[in-house]
Parts: sequence; C-alpha cells; structure tokens
Amino acid sequence: MDSRTKRRLSDAELDALARRALGAGVAAATELTDGFANAVWRLRLDDGREVVLKLSPPPDLEQLSYERNLLRMEADAYGLALEAGVPMATLLRAGFDDPVLGGDYLMLSALDGVSWNDVKPDDGGVLRRELGRHLARFNAVTGEVFGYPHAGIVGGTWREAFLAMVAALLGDTERYPTPLPRPPAQIMAVFEAAAPVLEEVTTPRLVHFDVWAGNVFLDLSGTPRIQAIIDHERAFWGDPLAEFVTPTLFGELEEDDPLLAGYREVTPLELTPSARVRLDLYRAYLYLILLVENGPRQYPESEYARVRDRSIASLGDVLDRLVGAVARPLG
Repeated sequence: MDSRTKRRLSDAELDALARRALGAGVAAATELTDGFANAVWRLRLDDGREVVLKLSPPPDLEQLSYERNLLRMEADAYGLALEAGVPMATLLRAGFDDPVLGGDYLMLSALDGVSWNDVKPDDGGVLRRELGRHLARFNAVTGEVFGYPHAGIVGGTWREAFLAMVAALLGDTERYPTPLPRPPAQIMAVFEAAAPVLEEVTTPRLVHFDVWAGNVFLDLSGTPRIQAIIDHERAFWGDPLAEFVTPTLFGELEEDDPLLAGYREVTPLELTPSARVRLDLYRAYLYLILLVENGPRQYPESEYARVRDRSIASLGDVLDRLVGAVARPLG
C-alpha cells in the first residue's frame, strides 16, 4: 500500500547504498509494495546476490511514538529469533543513522518462496499449525525490560509498560486527529480498569505482533511449509498471548484453531477467563494502531476506508466487552 512514510531512492542512490553496505553495486532493482510503512526493494547485485533492502521513513517525518527506531528492534529480532529456531531471512547488514541518506536501513537475504497472502494452499490448517510452533519459539525469547526499548516506552512490569504503550498511542491522537468510538480519555480509563489481569505476566518475552499472511513466506517446492517469518518491526517485549491477535484480526481465537494447537505442541497455553481479558486488551491496542497510524502514513482513502471502518466498529465492541469483564468477577 502506498504511504507517505515510504522513501523514494533513485537508481544511483540505491547503487551507492548497496556498495557502502555490501561492497557490490545494483544490477537491477524492484520496489516491493506490499508493506505499509518502510520502503522495501529487492536488489540483484552485480556479484549475483539477491538481497532485500528495507529503508526507514525520512528522518524529518514525524511518526507515532512507538515507531521511533523501528528497524533497530527488527534488527535485534532477526538474530534472537534465528537462535531460537524460527525460520528467518539472514540479516546481512544493519545501518543506523546512515551518514549519506540519513535514517536506518537493513540488508537481508532475499527469499525464493511466496507470500502466504498471494497463495491459498490446500493444507492451510497444517501450515497454520506449523506457524503456531514457530510463534511459540519466537515467544520463548526473553528480555530484560517490557515494552519498546528503542522507542523509550518501557516499564518495570508488564502492566506499567502496556499502559504506557496505550497512553503513547492515544497521545499521538493529539497530533493526528483520529476517528474513535469513544474519547481518548474514556478509552484509557477502560484499559486502566482492566489492567490488573496484566499482572499475571512476569517475564518480558519477544512478541512479533504483526503475523498476518503477508508476513509469512511459504516454500512450495514440495510439501508446502513455512520458509520464513518476516517484518519484525512492530515487535515488543511483553505477553506472548498478544501474538494471537493479528492472526485472528477482526475475529476471535477459538480452541480448535490449528494455530493454537501448534503453539501448545511447544509450550503450554491455557485460555483462562483472565487470559481472554488480556487478549481483548491487546485486540483493542491493535485496533487503535490501525486507526492512529493513518495520521503519519496517509493511506489512499480507497484502500484504507474498509480497514478504518472495521477497526472503529471492532474497537467499540472490544471496549464494551472489557467494560463488562471489569464489572463481573473473573471465574
């Protein structure tokens, strides 16, 4: 999707960057337009390598609070998740505050698979179960602080960090007026009232928080399998239960979901009443992101209208559910 946050580079600029980063020039370049925030190119280098370049937004473009230094979190995630056994592209080079272009960039090995968003394999349930196992391994990575360290939005407890994350996002609506089902102060009050359930989370774990079909690459050369999980820029340190929100966007996590079955093959996970409340908190947070992020990105109205309308309605429903959960004892 087109976005104001995507930078434009000339062929000469791409060539110069590749030479600085990897010591080889660009023989051919194709911009990959499926993403929503960072500009991405697939490059064929003159030494025969195929690589992917991710470039941060222009340094003078104001973004959402949690989006500061997104590619630095992604760079961390590549190494940590690969060590945990999650299939990934290889991070070839990470450049921060590049002196010529400004901003950050990542150079990654190119994948030869296809986006799950572009194909519909017959054994989707098997792949979803495999994805659950990979996500459990991703979430097994532990950290030292909750929240978004690279953005400075952190907390000593998950409750403290998550409420800071929500407050930062709602604070962004002062710069980017956003259609919401309730005033920001009322929304924050709902999060705060339901926040005691967050105290169940005591260890910061790596959460991707953006695992939709477009961020999963498949190898279809034989029996379909997952080749790699990509785009870790929205990752944070928090509750692994939040991982199930994006793969069930605008829906619910059901007990018979193969994703959940695969996850449980690696680690136990029980959907208790309080866990369901935590899931709703994370759903509400994601719907807020989908609404507020249009401020700096300015998506084309024809492409964004449907997402906006569904997010407003879904956020309203989840907030109502959270209010009801707070009003009754959890059993």
